[in-house]
Amino acid sequence: MSNRRRPAILVLEDGRTFRGESYGSVGETFGEAVFNTGMTGYQETLTDPSYHRQVVVQTAPHIGNTGVNHEDDESGRIWVAGYVVRDPARVGSNWRATGGLEDRLATEGVVGISGVDTRALTRHLRERGAMRVGVSSLDVDPEALLTRVREAPKMVGADLSAEVTTAKPYTVEAEGEHRFTVAALDLGIKRNVPRRLAARGVTTHVLPAGSSIDDLVATGADAVFFSPGPGDPATADHPVGLAREVMRRRIPLFGICFGSQILGRALGFGTYKLGYGHRGINQPVLDRVTGKVEVTSHNHGFAVQVPGAGPGLVVPDQVIDTDFGAVEVSHVCLNDNVVEGLRAKDVPAFTVQYHPEAAAGPHDADYLFDRFAELIEGEKNKGGQHA
Repeated sequence: MSNRRRPAILVLEDGRTFRGESYGSVGETFGEAVFNTGMTGYQETLTDPSYHRQVVVQTAPHIGNTGVNHEDDESGRIWVAGYVVRDPARVGSNWRATGGLEDRLATEGVVGISGVDTRALTRHLRERGAMRVGVSSLDVDPEALLTRVREAPKMVGADLSAEVTTAKPYTVEAEGEHRFTVAALDLGIKRNVPRRLAARGVTTHVLPAGSSIDDLVATGADAVFFSPGPGDPATADHPVGLAREVMRRRIPLFGICFGSQILGRALGFGTYKLGYGHRGINQPVLDRVTGKVEVTSHNHGFAVQVPGAGPGLVVPDQVIDTDFGAVEVSHVCLNDNVVEGLRAKDVPAFTVQYHPEAAAGPHDADYLFDRFAELIEGEKNKGGQHA
């Protein structure tokens, strides 16, 4: 495809410029520049709604090796705002492939750039932090593009859940014997979440982000799930209020990533933006409940702020008093001590900041869906929830 490519540039909001060739669709795009350290799973990354309005830099140098297929999408479309690679595969080869990555990007109008020194770009973002960026294969004048980059919206303050949520409710049935019913609030859900629940006998009703507590309860839900999603959790007042109502009714609650930040806010904690975020499938996390270290998949640019902890500080291991009783930090990132999970001790609620549903792997944290099922069963045996 090299004969179809045009000169392209990438300009960061601090003025750093990289030149390359168009990859995917010819055009111009803007977003937040972030990097993903995964060596595999590019199709899942591209179709993850949590990457909405972000330009993803792949640190793995060779992208597109296995083409694309109809089974691995995590949603109904590609969500990234732009795509940056070093060496695109000339030919994708895999027995499951139904097409090539570059053709898929072009078909869906995703503007990308190839031939970029992604190592240098990643090091720059690690040192300076995630920032706004523009990619263009139309106007290759850096100064002109920089002006438009600095006019683009920032991720801080961005309320994006309504832009990625489902337009109407839908249901994913349990596999085999039905055990439980879960109402999932779609803040940017990935398809593998209801699949992992279905494998445990759970029927999942996926509901739009603006749903009310009555909408959730009307499904006959034994529990509630808050999904991952894009944007700044500080803007998500409706889901926060909904989480508080779920806990007041003692309905079991499990949240992932953005859902974890929502629960953190519902419990009275703050959130803050990480310098460059955690994105990739090789992040080490300590599960304080079991004492085990898991290799996990991440995609988040914000984190929960608990009292006495912060970037670079050791997270306290004592319980924290909240409006809903005692809460403990259940998981911690071993790279930087960022809070990676919360567990309420007096109401049936817990979350993790990373992705146990990671379709490209690793699968160390898949047990958390079992922990969710056990929580639901324990509350059902007690009886009396949903009051």
